[in-house]
Amino acid sequence: MTTELRPPLPPFTRETAAQKVRMAEDGWNSRDPQRVALAYTPDTIWRNRHEFPSGREQVIEFLTRKWAREVEYRLIKELWAHDDNRIAVRFAYEWLDHNGQWFRSYGNENWEFNTQGLMHRRFASINDLAIAESERLFHWPQGRRPDHHPSLSELGL
Repeated sequence: MTTELRPPLPPFTRETAAQKVRMAEDGWNSRDPQRVALAYTPDTIWRNRHEFPSGREQVIEFLTRKWAREVEYRLIKELWAHDDNRIAVRFAYEWLDHNGQWFRSYGNENWEFNTQGLMHRRFASINDLAIAESERLFHWPQGRRPDHHPSLSELGL
């Protein structure tokens, strides 16, 4: 077992679960695979669409491929539900492919954490919708979503 700590730690309250969700969103919006991987256990287990990365090294490889393909990536996550050491999240992200087509990807994630607050399991279901550039809703500069930017619920998503 790892001695790394990643607060907030389970058991989660609504407040600490929401904090964990925002921290995950901020990490993913950094588009830094090394940084993101540190939020997961060394032996993490994922299901992401049709891929099943296992362990931090495979997560880093997966995220490196993902962000090389998904240009102009911007993500919003929102807490859906929480339990003792589990959090359910809904999310949407916008991205541009190398052919100039914009997409909005919608999905749900189920997360399970160890006692040190590292995510051990991550199961994601995601659908992509091609959108026109004029339909984009996420316009902040790449990186952390500004605190004043509307949430998914506020955007009607």
